Amino acid sequence: MIYSMTGYAARTCTVKGGALHIELKSVNSRYLDCQFRVCDELRMSEPALRELINAHISRGKVECRVNYVSTVGNNAQSSLNGDLLERLRAFDAQVRSVMPLAVPLAVNDVLHWPGIFGDDSVDGDALSSACLALAGEALGDFTASRAREGAKLTGVILERIACMRVLLRDVGPRIPAAQAAFNEKLRQRLLDAVDSAADERIRQEVAVFAARIDVAEELARLATHLDEVERVLTTGGASGKRLDFLMQELNREANTLASKSLVAEVSQTAIELKLLIEQMREQVQNLE
Repeated sequence: MIYSMTGYAARTCTVKGGALHIELKSVNSRYLDCQFRVCDELRMSEPALRELINAHISRGKVECRVNYVSTVGNNAQSSLNGDLLERLRAFDAQVRSVMPLAVPLAVNDVLHWPGIFGDDSVDGDALSSACLALAGEALGDFTASRAREGAKLTGVILERIACMRVLLRDVGPRIPAAQAAFNEKLRQRLLDAVDSAADERIRQEVAVFAARIDVAEELARLATHLDEVERVLTTGGASGKRLDFLMQELNREANTLASKSLVAEVSQTAIELKLLIEQMREQVQNLE
């Protein structure tokens, strides 16, 4: 399957004491470039996340965001930690007995005290395991989105290949007759310009010139490169760099075809081929 370098996915799950959210998005890049925005509670999971992403993606600029939101306080506001509350009261009274001008603890201070709503500590190992599991699910969605986009791009490229094959098929049979007419016209002009030259000698020179402008080889190579592009698209996998190279080769042959052509039909075909190749190249730049 062909994958686009553009993709997006997001997943959220509930874990003990909070909620975990992972977001993945990517854009085009020449190489694989992973950037992470990970909350402090899961900073230790970043190497494992990087390894997981590297195992599934070979090209693209990927951004991974991981957030953890604690819900302990929200879920237990009606159940305060009585023991801690009593200790805070005792500490407050002890401090103000020594320092009468000290400001007493405010309700807001107490409600934000760590552990006031119960055990709000985070189990790092459990949270890390949940993070990697959620990342695997998000990566599955992410890969699926890249596959859908890749399928669309593949369809566009195959359409351009079909158009190019039609151009090559139509122009091929017309080239021999058109070149023969041009050669005869050239021979006659040479005879008119050089009355003393032997007709056989002029025919030989025209034959040498005709060989130099023969475009059969370029047409054959264009067809071969199109076959290879279709093969790569059918094989799938990380093929963006290979396809980019093939676009360069197709463009090279189209340029040679245009430079060697002295026939209007071939020149027009070369222009149309170059336009289609450029359209394919723009799509190939998006493939992994």
